[in-house]
Amino acid sequence: MKQTYTPPAEILEEYATLIVQFGLQRPDGSALPRGSVVEFKVPEVAKPLYFHLQNAILKAGHYPLGRFLPSSEGEYEFEAAFYRHAKDDQLKHVAVKYQKALIDSIDASIYIIAETNIHELEETCSKKVMLRNNAQKEIIQLKFKKINAGKLSWTIALYGTDQMAKEVGMSSRAYWNQIVKACYLDGPNPVKQWREITKITSQTAQKLTDLQIQLLHWEGTDMDITVGVGVDRVWRAGGGNNIPSYEVFTSPDMRTATGWIRFNQPHFRYGKRIEGIELWFDKGRVVKSQATKNHDLLKSMLETEGGDRLGEISLTDSRISRIEKPMGEILYDENMGGKYGNTHMAIGSSYRDCYKLKPDTVPEKKWVKLGFNDSVIHSDFVSTTDRTVTATLPDDTKKVIYKNGQFTI
Repeated sequence: MKQTYTPPAEILEEYATLIVQFGLQRPDGSALPRGSVVEFKVPEVAKPLYFHLQNAILKAGHYPLGRFLPSSEGEYEFEAAFYRHAKDDQLKHVAVKYQKALIDSIDASIYIIAETNIHELEETCSKKVMLRNNAQKEIIQLKFKKINAGKLSWTIALYGTDQMAKEVGMSSRAYWNQIVKACYLDGPNPVKQWREITKITSQTAQKLTDLQIQLLHWEGTDMDITVGVGVDRVWRAGGGNNIPSYEVFTSPDMRTATGWIRFNQPHFRYGKRIEGIELWFDKGRVVKSQATKNHDLLKSMLETEGGDRLGEISLTDSRISRIEKPMGEILYDENMGGKYGNTHMAIGSSYRDCYKLKPDTVPEKKWVKLGFNDSVIHSDFVSTTDRTVTATLPDDTKKVIYKNGQFTI
């Protein structure tokens, strides 16, 4: 499928190198050991990047395990056709043995986002989509068990398409210019630059961890919400799991959110665009929701087990992010800079590495007691409006940690 613009080969080669060398690094920053099996899944529209990823994986001394995914276009709407013809038993079927064997066989995973039909599922029943999504829970748990044990590296990156650019009113060349800028592909050494950025965001994350914050209060024209951070929480920097990532985040106590928040950025998920999202929380649960578009999908997400509680809270400093405008993809939108940076909050699953102990050393029963959410979904909602975030510290004193789009610590 021919696109109107394809970046120069040298840009895609640099991008692939960044994805492999930075994106697949270990949590401690060390390189993925040579001889690792690297799975990489790439939609067919991103064929040029597939080529350069395979080369980058081989040059790093790894074993490539490529998977080429069909891209929907015209009469060939693969996802929509699946939901149109699949019965409930087919929606719920997952080849567990195959998926488990695959997870056991790989040491690293790369996923490339490249949408060619963003609204493909607009006419698809949201409940069918969530039924299929819920069926994946066992596989997701298996994958994260290996990730949390430090045995599986992973990263996600974006390949810009004509359709994605059109969705946000950009030309394909302008869209790719934003990708190039956001990922520092316009510089002499993107891998080195990203290690420097991660050093800065990690320092901020460590400062927040050291404060031992009890509560956080977001206040602005679009929000008035308080969230308990939870016992022994650790704040994390984005690192290489998402490329690019400027955020600093943690997983809060899922039982504590109280108040209201409006997210001014649209949310693209499950082949639909949700707009005008507003959520009201009481004692951790969403008790009321609103959306100006595709509210039915939002409600289906909230009705999913664990979908009505928070799994992540995050902030991005406007001084660091090079993302200037919405890209219509959460990977970028949750890292937006602009005048006020951004807040994003995710409903659904928590990140277990946001606890002080290694996740694989903590008994399964303890996670609920610690306030970590467990859900098959994890959906990030973004606000880029002005807000002040105030922390309550262990001695009950208050400290502003974020204001005018910047961390103040």
